[in-house]
Amino acid sequence: MQALPLTQSGIQQRGLMSSSEYTFKLVQVCLPEPSKLVVMCDKRKRQCVCLCQVYKSCLDGLLPNYQAFYRVCSRLTKHQSTLLSGQDKQLLVALAGMDVSVPHVAVVSLAVCCRALKLCKVPAAVLHAFDDIRLKPASQVVLGLPEHILAAHAQPSPNPVQLQMTTPFPVTLPECALPADFKKQHGLLAKPHKHLVHRAVLAQHMGEFKSFSTSPFQLNRKGIAHSSRTWQNSEKHVYLFLGYCHHYQQVSQPTLQLFLSSPLIAQFVSFHIAAGHSQLYIRNFLSCAKCVLRWWQSKPGGNHPSFVAGLEWLQTLGLQVADQLPRPSKDPKGLADIGKWMCAADLVHTIHGAEQQSQAQMQQQGVTVETSRDMHDATLAAMIFSHLPPVRLSCIRSLVGPAYLGPCLHPDCKQPSCEGNRLSIMSESPLLMRISLPHHKNARKWGKAVIEFDVPSDLAQLLHTYLGAPRKALLEHHLLIGDACPYVFMDMHGRGFVAAAVLTLYWQKWLVSRGGVPMNPSMCRQVFVDERQSDSATAGPSNQGAAMVMGHSVKQWDKWYDMQYHPRLAQNAVDGMQSWRAAMLQSHTLAAPDLTLSTALHCGHVLVSDSEESQYQSCCSDSDSDIDIELD
Repeated sequence: MQALPLTQSGIQQRGLMSSSEYTFKLVQVCLPEPSKLVVMCDKRKRQCVCLCQVYKSCLDGLLPNYQAFYRVCSRLTKHQSTLLSGQDKQLLVALAGMDVSVPHVAVVSLAVCCRALKLCKVPAAVLHAFDDIRLKPASQVVLGLPEHILAAHAQPSPNPVQLQMTTPFPVTLPECALPADFKKQHGLLAKPHKHLVHRAVLAQHMGEFKSFSTSPFQLNRKGIAHSSRTWQNSEKHVYLFLGYCHHYQQVSQPTLQLFLSSPLIAQFVSFHIAAGHSQLYIRNFLSCAKCVLRWWQSKPGGNHPSFVAGLEWLQTLGLQVADQLPRPSKDPKGLADIGKWMCAADLVHTIHGAEQQSQAQMQQQGVTVETSRDMHDATLAAMIFSHLPPVRLSCIRSLVGPAYLGPCLHPDCKQPSCEGNRLSIMSESPLLMRISLPHHKNARKWGKAVIEFDVPSDLAQLLHTYLGAPRKALLEHHLLIGDACPYVFMDMHGRGFVAAAVLTLYWQKWLVSRGGVPMNPSMCRQVFVDERQSDSATAGPSNQGAAMVMGHSVKQWDKWYDMQYHPRLAQNAVDGMQSWRAAMLQSHTLAAPDLTLSTALHCGHVLVSDSEESQYQSCCSDSDSDIDIELD
């Protein structure tokens, strides 16, 4: 396909191209080759119109849905759609990358497109996107289809000129000092570089990479599909790397092809080390880099030996990073010294005080935004720690209330009857609440077993109070979301804690305001395990049951949460040796036999000279035969 150069066909301003009557803007390729959809506005900006490529020679190569879509568009317009010609057609052909020999290019209204899409039963997300534009005809909103739709119908991006990794691979990491203009937010999603994310080549690469990573059945990919959370982490690392290349390495057009440069990856790792980032953070990036290489390897021409060597090089680099960089300290004493630790008793006391204070203020001052927020915070803290074994924060963030009757909100859920992580009211009198968590970290390993339990009475009463007038007051105050917020807990803007970092900052700020320390909410799990495994542990739940509610097993306690596991076992063993030694001494005294013999039994022991050695045999041997002879 050969496109006209932009310099010959029009003026490009911020991604826009102008002609005599229309302003064009390329959105994304969202249909199979060779079809295109482009959104354009007329000069008077009165109407958004959708331009469709309609000609019979292309219909044979399209999916059946979209073949029907073009035929229906043609029938609905009764073959009287506006045809573009001259400079208008040239501009569109150049922008959309069409073949210059396209015979007919027609302008079709969005209303016609919507009707055709309904008749052809195309994906619902595509239809909703068109409806959103059609309902706002006076706006200049550019049509942006959801990424999972774009990825499913993306054009295969052109291969690099030389599909192989840069060799030779670096044998050591380069020295790196933080530049003077160092910024923590240097990724492409940061404001100065955000426009680069929408460049055609990068958007095409990301669409293909996402489709490769998240498709349920991708047989040229090792392992299972990435979950939505795994993909979000991979996307974050990709944009951070590309932002580093753009900002610090002066790469004007960042694309996923930069992952084929091993020197750039080595420099980026050195940059992470200089910035003081953890080894886990760097290893996650290297894992993401390996996924990108496997995606390139799956493309035509990706069988170059440098890819195999590159994957081994990344594996070696990850192992050495894990070996050389220290892991962050999770020892309770060390965390307490830097103000990042609270013992279980102090944390329970702080949360209990917040519960009592919020209830007292609600009774004295009534339902206000301030008292409702205090009730919300106390209830959230009580859910994180104190009343329950520390449930995973992802489960608390995704917990929906009893009033929500919609479908499951988990992005990876494939069960049509699933209600999601839900708080339910089983009965009002007596009050009985139940929490059901089908979506937790180990759901796949447990055979999709659901974590389900009845809420303790004190916590149920607190939740019941909060879900009434206080939560309604908060929803009415936050007009951004309003009553549409399905989640039990919400941030200061009335939105659910979709991002884990938002809940972490929210919890830290609240805990400091209550006289605590800025401890991460996930650290509550370690606080709980540290108390349960200590020698001074109080009576409480069984370890196996508590670990089940926490979403793992007791083995995970010893491996990840109980930082005193090895020192405690070693000290207990040394202390126990003293009682063992005393027992051994006592048992020897009580059970030792009387080994004294009369002198008559030893009368045969004589002293002989060297000359008489052959005539006498010494009785110095302790063998059984000598003893038997002497006793006889």
